[in-house]
Amino acid sequence: MATSGLGTCHRCLTSLRIIRPWLYPFSASPNFQTVRLIPPSLISRPPERHIQSQQFKPFVPPSPESLPKAAPSKTYRRTRKWTRRLLYLALGLGIAYEIDHYFLYASLTRSVRTFWLGLIVATDYKINFRAHPPLADSIQALHNRNAERLFDLLRTNGGLYLKIGQAIAMQSAILPPEFQKMFSRMFDDAPQNSWKDAEKVILEDFGKTPEELFGVSFSGEPGKGLLERTARASASVAQVHWARLADGREVAIKIQKREIAQQTDFVNEANNSERMAKLVAGESRLRDRVYIPKVYRELSSKRIMTAEWIEGVRLWDKETLTRPWQGPWRQGSPGCKGAPLDPPDSQRVTEVIWNHPPEERLKPNRDWWKGPSGNGGLGVSLKDTMQTMVDLFSAQMFLWGWCHCDPHPGNIFIRRLPSGKPELVLIDHGLYVHMQPEFRHQYSLFWKSLMTFDNKTIGEIVGSWGIKNPDVFASATLMRPYTGGDHSASAGIKRVMSAKEQQERTYEMQQEMRKGIREMLADEKKWPRELIFIGRNMRIVQGNNQYLGAPVNRIKIMGNWASRSLVDSPDLSYGEKLLNLGRHFLFKLVLFSTDVVFYTSKIAQFFGRKKNLEDDMEVSMKKMAGDMGFELNHSVFEG
Repeated sequence: MATSGLGTCHRCLTSLRIIRPWLYPFSASPNFQTVRLIPPSLISRPPERHIQSQQFKPFVPPSPESLPKAAPSKTYRRTRKWTRRLLYLALGLGIAYEIDHYFLYASLTRSVRTFWLGLIVATDYKINFRAHPPLADSIQALHNRNAERLFDLLRTNGGLYLKIGQAIAMQSAILPPEFQKMFSRMFDDAPQNSWKDAEKVILEDFGKTPEELFGVSFSGEPGKGLLERTARASASVAQVHWARLADGREVAIKIQKREIAQQTDFVNEANNSERMAKLVAGESRLRDRVYIPKVYRELSSKRIMTAEWIEGVRLWDKETLTRPWQGPWRQGSPGCKGAPLDPPDSQRVTEVIWNHPPEERLKPNRDWWKGPSGNGGLGVSLKDTMQTMVDLFSAQMFLWGWCHCDPHPGNIFIRRLPSGKPELVLIDHGLYVHMQPEFRHQYSLFWKSLMTFDNKTIGEIVGSWGIKNPDVFASATLMRPYTGGDHSASAGIKRVMSAKEQQERTYEMQQEMRKGIREMLADEKKWPRELIFIGRNMRIVQGNNQYLGAPVNRIKIMGNWASRSLVDSPDLSYGEKLLNLGRHFLFKLVLFSTDVVFYTSKIAQFFGRKKNLEDDMEVSMKKMAGDMGFELNHSVFEG
């Protein structure tokens, strides 16, 4: 094979010149006018020869028989299986969520949320409730964060959960201060729903619009009634609208909120209201002092209750209750004893309708009894007011066995009778507890024994309720330290009252408190659930009496009704009634000692002492509670 001076064949050199001209010293043009120098690096290289030693064979693809067996393709069965499962799960959860929110009103979501939070709180306390919590700065910090969690849960769930939170708040005196402060916020006014939501509830329950059902007009049509689309009050489960029907009746329309529907039944509330009205009418000691609003069944359903509108002064407005009466002599306040209310001014109603204000207010003020200056009041006695209240709830508890469990000041109106005496109006009859005759008789005897320090009878009764610590339960019932027992509870507490480091002391005292509570609730199967609701009622009534300055001896009044009910109860035999009557007269002599204590406190008040008997009892309870490792905060029960 011919080679050039560079050891390369002419064909290769030509191709090399074409591909890389700078390797060839002459230009590719015919005239060879351009000269290109060869780089020194190439000139110094030695010549190379490439020799093919094997015979050329063209490429032949292998036959299929010679190839190895093909591996099966990957199917990713597990991946596809889990992907399908995740898709099915997501689809199922989505469907369940939609059904829960549109048909079950988010009840499943609330239950899951509650269960999850309960698990978190229980785990937190299991790990950190000790003298030196590993995951918290102190026991107080532990209480505070779990109180925040529980508060957020109840507010987020809303509806009956908010009502439960309010119920806990009224009994939160046995809880740590962090929980007391948190639950005191449960009484904030709940936001009201829009009128469109309320209108939907009316349409769903009756198949009629509000105009058709109540015979009202929102444009001021003559001969029609009036209805305010802005709620006058809004609570956790419902809101109240004022209306005046075409026949002149003024009504309160209580409409359940759509998001918590099917959690309460206003038919049950209407039944409780009518039952209580009959019981009050049949009791000569109360029928002229207590009023229960009428319920209009034809305008009520499970989610809507229409009742008589009440004009009155709330119990918490102490100044208006006591300021001098400036109305006509021998005339009561508007609506007393169910008297008809004067109609609204038609001219003013027309102006309001045409102006379309954000808050529609069509109801007349009816404050003529305050006088021209507007500084008047009902001019009623706080003593008579509180006497009526304690009498009413004592009769419910000891005589009738149907106890209203939500008697806070917002559910009590006071009106002035023509005689100048107060008339107590009780509303919101949704929460009642029924006491069976056997338990009611036991509870009456228990109260009577508390007043006479009959520790043997107290021990027997509370023992049948599964309670092993009568002292603690007696103190909780009286809402003052019970001094007639063996003081076993306080003795156990005082054993840890040493100069230990603060956190250890707090931990041990709360452990002792838990022990006392466990002893009080030794047998939960025997524990009467009625005691929870009765205790709620008594605590609220005690707070009302304290707020008004303790004008009556609440303990004496309740003790007297407890003893008297064992004579008046219709389900006792004549022999039992006669025996109990003799015991009742002896009991009345014993009650004289409570009068001595009460009037001594009142005399001290008259001479400038600011605290009343209920305040003294509160101080005693706080001292006892402090010895037991927790703090009573009465501000929880105000408002």
